[in-house]
Amino acid sequence: MDLHTKISSGEYSLEGTTAIKTVEMHTGGEPTRIVVQGYPPLHGDTLLEKRAYAREHLDHIRQCLMQEPRGHRDMYGAIIVPETEKTRSGEADVGVLFCHNEGYSTMCGHASIALGRFLVDTEDRAVFPRRKQVLFDEERRESKIRLHAPCGVVDVSVPCVREGDKVRSDPEREVQFVSVRSFAAATDVVVEVPDGLRWPELRVAGKSAVRVDVAYGGAFYVIVQEKELGFERVREGQVGMKRLDEATAVIKELVGSQQELFRGHGLAEDLEYLYGVIVVDDGEGRAGLGGLAEGRLGVCFFADQEVDRSPTGSGVSARVALARAKGLLGEGERVRFDSLLSARRGGEAGAFVGSGAGAERVRVEGRAFYTGACAFSVEDEFSRAGFVL
Repeated sequence: MDLHTKISSGEYSLEGTTAIKTVEMHTGGEPTRIVVQGYPPLHGDTLLEKRAYAREHLDHIRQCLMQEPRGHRDMYGAIIVPETEKTRSGEADVGVLFCHNEGYSTMCGHASIALGRFLVDTEDRAVFPRRKQVLFDEERRESKIRLHAPCGVVDVSVPCVREGDKVRSDPEREVQFVSVRSFAAATDVVVEVPDGLRWPELRVAGKSAVRVDVAYGGAFYVIVQEKELGFERVREGQVGMKRLDEATAVIKELVGSQQELFRGHGLAEDLEYLYGVIVVDDGEGRAGLGGLAEGRLGVCFFADQEVDRSPTGSGVSARVALARAKGLLGEGERVRFDSLLSARRGGEAGAFVGSGAGAERVRVEGRAFYTGACAFSVEDEFSRAGFVL
């Protein structure tokens, strides 16, 4: 038997472990490691109960896949959950748990875009039992998948092409998802920064407080202008990530402790926490956000200070909701949102487009691509749960 086959089959794993097989994708440069085989059954009647079970009983697998030596500090993953309360009721086609360096997120836009393509392309009924229920719209040349995330059901539209009697995703066109209810939770919140927590740029600016907004797009984000933090020229790459990391970590700690900002919005308790901080340029605060020719830059630090390579899909949902609440975005306007990576390429690759989708929902468009497939095994105790250096 070939060594590759032995590792893939799990023969080289420690006793009591099995090979974990994944499909690897990226959206705007942000990875999505999709677990397709080897993950144990999740107990619980609801998706949030399954999420709690994964956190309490199977977290070593998340650490194994997300952390070194198989992953890295900024790795991101998706665990497909074939059955949830929403799939049983007919409201969703499949469920998912998102995971990262700290734990399990409530929503992820870049991973939803990647999953849309993968779920159309897979023929494995063990992975996606309801695949045959996903219909191809011949006129629009797309398939729709109702994805049950911990925050609710996300509607994903996947552009497709027909090849004989089969349909596959089309990488040349954007996947779209329509978010769960997205809204501005609080605007113009003044955050007093204690002297001992002030970073150098804030001191140079002579400031002791920062003004921020808080918005929800399936997860809660602080949205803050770069100048509020004492920085300039983030778009041109003149600001180091370590300096932004320090400032956003302080803001996350200070705002995250204000629990009243995240409660009272009709959400499950498990969703009521601050997930990330997005630093935006000064264009974000101007009216007429709708020109696709000029993207709006955002640098997102989420979970345990992961840096999102993409423009952050759920963050775009939050930012569009915030812009609408402030009267900066009209109905029907579409906005290009850039990450540092897509901004360097003039938005040609990796940018997302956001727009209102009626009521309190937001439409986000972006492209995802396959990068490989892996079979991970555990041969030693040292690397069993992974580590971060």
